[in-house]
Amino acid sequence: MALNMTGPQKAAALMLALGEENAAPLFARMHEDEVRDLSQAMSRLGLLPAQAVEDLLEEFAMALGQTGNLTGSFETTERLLMKSLPRDRVQQIMEEIRGPAGRTMWDKLGNVNEGVLANYLKNEYPQTVAVVLSKIKSDHAARVLSLLPDGFAMEVVMRMLRMETVQKEALEGVERTLKAEFMSNLARSQRRDSHELMAEIFNNLDRNSESRILGALEERNRESAERIRGLMFTFDDLKRLDGPGVQVLLRGVEKDKLALALKGASQELRDMFLNNMTERAAKLLRDDIAAMGPVRLKDVDEAQALIVVAAKELAAQGQIQLAEGRDEEMVA
Repeated sequence: MALNMTGPQKAAALMLALGEENAAPLFARMHEDEVRDLSQAMSRLGLLPAQAVEDLLEEFAMALGQTGNLTGSFETTERLLMKSLPRDRVQQIMEEIRGPAGRTMWDKLGNVNEGVLANYLKNEYPQTVAVVLSKIKSDHAARVLSLLPDGFAMEVVMRMLRMETVQKEALEGVERTLKAEFMSNLARSQRRDSHELMAEIFNNLDRNSESRILGALEERNRESAERIRGLMFTFDDLKRLDGPGVQVLLRGVEKDKLALALKGASQELRDMFLNNMTERAAKLLRDDIAAMGPVRLKDVDEAQALIVVAAKELAAQGQIQLAEGRDEEMVA
């Protein structure tokens, strides 16, 4: 059986057979990519029969004797890594191969994006949602609650108000359901769409590089280029914000960065920001922009990128609404 194993599987089994103390010096000599690949193989190894272990050890010409069965798991992998790598690096590696971090189910849910969690919970019974929200941190629960449909959210609130101590059996039932349905589906969906990933990368390019690379891509694959453009969110897309959204964004943006960003913006976008400020603040901003004189395009791009990042963070917190992509644009 050992002969049918892949190289990473053999290496993973060998590291487990060596034990924590003997494996640690080997991990210390490996490249970061090798550690990640080997860790992933170890966590997926599962139960390895004793005979297969013996065959493998014989193949490596190591007289380790009878080793018995080996079980490759997240826990054994993490213990081995902790012997040779810094704690924060181990946590990063384990999060990549395991999914949301946390020792308990409720810890893990606390690391799940509120939009993803709300989308799942809106199809559950209000009582189940009430239990979940009562077990996670209050700030995270608040963000999830704000994303639930109004009527459903009120049902959840009423059950939370009437909730007494949840019976252990009921709590374990909710945990089993979340683990079997939600967390397993979440782990399978961790791989992101490549076009979304590229759109984020393009969002962080300077204007010249973006135009050059996206233009070249358009010549090679027009469909992919158009899809990436549709997924990108740029400074110009902030014009879709409503008045309250602009005012929230203004409170979280440094004024000097805003002036620099608007220096290279369209008049329409500049007016949108100015019209949502007090008359005095708008006058000061106009004066700051006028006093700048010529500025480097690179500096303008960086300032605009910072504001876009701030807008996305506020949107993730549910404080503003962003209409991403260009599919929602309308023409008369």
